[in-house]
Amino acid sequence: FSEDQSRKRADNAAQNFSVLTKIALNLLKNEKTLKVGVRGKRLKAGWDNRYLEKLINL
Repeated sequence: FSEDQSRKRADNAAQNFSVLTKIALNLLKNEKTLKVGVRGKRLKAGWDNRYLEKLINL
């Protein structure tokens, strides 16, 4: 998620973003229908809205 290059400096924005990042990583790791790594799942979620909805359980 490129946290080192991130420019979040206001109050506790970095902490909030860290929590969201952990949630996203857990969602990606727990999804078992694709036999690719976390990076591949992130790419697919960016390309395919149905897959993204499946990840976040909508």
